[in-house]
Amino acid sequence: MEYVTLNNGVKMPILGYGVYKVNPAECERCVLDAVSAGYRFIDTAQAYYNEEGVGNAIMKCGIPRSELFLTTKVWISNAGYEKAKASIEESMRKLRTDYIDLLLIHQPFNDYYGTYRAMEEACRAGYIRAIGVSNFYPDRLIDLCRFVEVAPAVNQVETHVFHQQEDARIIMDRYHVQHESRGPFAEGRKDFFTNPVLNEIGEKHGKTAAQIALRYLIQRDVVVIPKSVHRERMEQNLDVFDFVLDDGDMQAIEALDEKESAFFSHYDPETVEFLTGFGR
Repeated sequence: MEYVTLNNGVKMPILGYGVYKVNPAECERCVLDAVSAGYRFIDTAQAYYNEEGVGNAIMKCGIPRSELFLTTKVWISNAGYEKAKASIEESMRKLRTDYIDLLLIHQPFNDYYGTYRAMEEACRAGYIRAIGVSNFYPDRLIDLCRFVEVAPAVNQVETHVFHQQEDARIIMDRYHVQHESRGPFAEGRKDFFTNPVLNEIGEKHGKTAAQIALRYLIQRDVVVIPKSVHRERMEQNLDVFDFVLDDGDMQAIEALDEKESAFFSHYDPETVEFLTGFGR
């Protein structure tokens, strides 16, 4: 496994297992499979409704908690200092842990400054090792970085070969915020797994299109959290550290960037109405 070092000195695996859209009923099994396959970094969120499954797996997996890296996220409906503080305690209870390695604000809406103050407090108290944000576009990220006491360590944003976030990456680098990919496979959209460029490079290296896509992001120091409910694919997604993409490979994949979301824009009013209404 390779690691990145966050701006507060915490080491974070560059590849983890994401449980977005993993059914709560099978989350425990999936996380146990992932840990058994070799994953030591699990990414969940309050809004995924599967924190308890992750927590159960952590308790049963046989791996010391100190060897695991756990991320969760505070949802919009829990925004504001008091609600966020209570929700953090609830997440820790569901996750069956007395500390969280990385805590993120899930979306840039509602009183995220109040949420961040609760997160800063938890970080100073020692039961959160690092704090950051998710889905913060450059303008929101700059605004937050300029007016908080503990700099965000991570920004988890949609990032894949068709939306590489180069402009956003400039801002993240400027403020020493680690770039983390949400949806590294674009959830299969745009014929992701049959893309001829990814498959041609995959044939060259004896790898799948998915492995090539992950390796590309890893070589650009982007943290990735691929999701699968199938043990075989979990293992494949982890098997990306025994080869290196050359300059030609990297340039060919860089050319796939369409510079737009495969899903939606956080500037779209209908999207904002949906997100801010979810979970209320």
